[in-house]
Amino acid sequence: MNDSQPIETATTSIQMPSGAPDAKTRRYDRQLRLWAASGQAALESARILVIPATATTTSILKNLVLPGLGHFTLMDDKVVNGADAGNNFFLDGFKSIGKFRAQEAVNGLMEMNDGVEGVADVRNIQEVLETDKGWLKTFDVVVAHNVDSVILDDLAALLWPDTYLVVVNSAGFLADFSIHYREHQVIESHAETSPSLRIDQAFPALLQYAMSLPLDTMDITDHAHIPYPVILVRALEEWRREREQGASIRLLLSGPSSGRGVPRTTAERKAFKERIRAMMRKFDEENFEEAEAQAFKCWTPTVIPSEVRELFNLHLSSTSSSTTFSSLVSALSQFSQNNPASPQYTSGLLPLTPSLPDMKSSTEEYVKLQKLFRAQSDKEKQVFKEYLSRAQVDVNDATIDQFLKNSHALKVLKGREWKEINPGAKELLAGKLSTHTKETATHLALAAIRKLRAKSVIPSLEHVSSPNDTAMTDILDKDKLKDLLTAEAKSFLPPGVELPEAEWPVASGEVARAPSADLPTTAAFLGGLVAQEVIKMITKQYIPISAGNAASAANDQLGICVVDLVETWTGIL
Repeated sequence: MNDSQPIETATTSIQMPSGAPDAKTRRYDRQLRLWAASGQAALESARILVIPATATTTSILKNLVLPGLGHFTLMDDKVVNGADAGNNFFLDGFKSIGKFRAQEAVNGLMEMNDGVEGVADVRNIQEVLETDKGWLKTFDVVVAHNVDSVILDDLAALLWPDTYLVVVNSAGFLADFSIHYREHQVIESHAETSPSLRIDQAFPALLQYAMSLPLDTMDITDHAHIPYPVILVRALEEWRREREQGASIRLLLSGPSSGRGVPRTTAERKAFKERIRAMMRKFDEENFEEAEAQAFKCWTPTVIPSEVRELFNLHLSSTSSSTTFSSLVSALSQFSQNNPASPQYTSGLLPLTPSLPDMKSSTEEYVKLQKLFRAQSDKEKQVFKEYLSRAQVDVNDATIDQFLKNSHALKVLKGREWKEINPGAKELLAGKLSTHTKETATHLALAAIRKLRAKSVIPSLEHVSSPNDTAMTDILDKDKLKDLLTAEAKSFLPPGVELPEAEWPVASGEVARAPSADLPTTAAFLGGLVAQEVIKMITKQYIPISAGNAASAANDQLGICVVDLVETWTGIL
């Protein structure tokens, strides 16, 4: 048997490109494999404001400019000094000293990708908050690094909940960052779990095909290329008929089973696998070996994931920020209750997806199976679209296809306001201190230094003179600063809760050693982490940092990523 055939006819889901890829596709080839054309389009249309022009923020922007961010504005009214020239690789060394940090950094960043629009804004953020609030809300994402606490509070209040705010704090080799939003919907979560093949609830065409194959008389080569889903559907249906109608009845001549029941006990499952092995006509038929390995799919029930069920209730209300998404979820809920395209299993299922995993099979048999799945998927898509039409929203087919393809892994995440985690509720922090000791200690140390600056106990990052007539040498004494940090951190916790003896000295010691140091190594590491989360938010793909699932009643997550490059670890609170 000749299995070779032109690629155009070898699959129903892939078409040959009409010509060579264009320059943009070649430039962004690797990332297109991660977030596809839809994600790239979202990235290229995004507008981001970054405050101020530090080593960390320029590293973040580098990782957004390279993949093709649409527009960024870098805001900073300060000029470059010797320290900036020494730790920010995107400045032109000592040639930049005395010039605006924002403009010099933008010049360096724009050399990396001429397809990105970059603007330097040398206004003071405090003045903009007072005079141009509307302009700040025109951005999709605002990133703030080590911004003065009072300014940050005003900025967070202004942007909530319509604009994503990313807050980054760092000191020496320690850092944390968080993303602030009310709700974030993810259709393409890229979950590791695959959509169900419905082995235990086979649709009519698949069941009919599986039962029609003359396994005992068909060509031996064809027998060795039957896809494993077909083998499993056949074996399960025969098992069900035997259980319901008796082993004496000729299975292929008897009527169909009720479609219910699966092997449950260890003995039944062992016997079922032996049944699959007995179907082999040669000892080396790999497709049957694969079917035996995948036999668990016969007794793994096809159900709607609990998180998706929770979304049905969440988006029946009007609290959702996306009418389109809510309508899609509502239609999905209706579909799950009544799917006339699957007569035997009309409820409790999500729409079938046409994609199939790799499996041992000939091209001919694989394509035949894929056509069966695509035909059933198209029928169920029409049912879904009928439910969706009742919502009277305009949703294009591409969006519907993407939604149905990922309906088993939909996510709606909840975030927190900045004021809720600055530093966080006392009881919640106390609980985290016992379960996530290192992460919480680091978060408390960074929050403490921020509060001390806000109280003018130590100088803000913008000033070099000491406040409150306290001697600068006294302020910068490491031991004294550790005592100040400890006292401040204890005020964040309930009375009687002590700071951890092992972890707190490490965290407070590093913050006291370098309370305002923006180190190139930390900046580079943070640049990759934060940019990755920003891309997730913009493209609405993959799972960003969050305070948990929006449909869940649990409220024990802060949604903070903590970084420690002293001991080299990251963690989530």
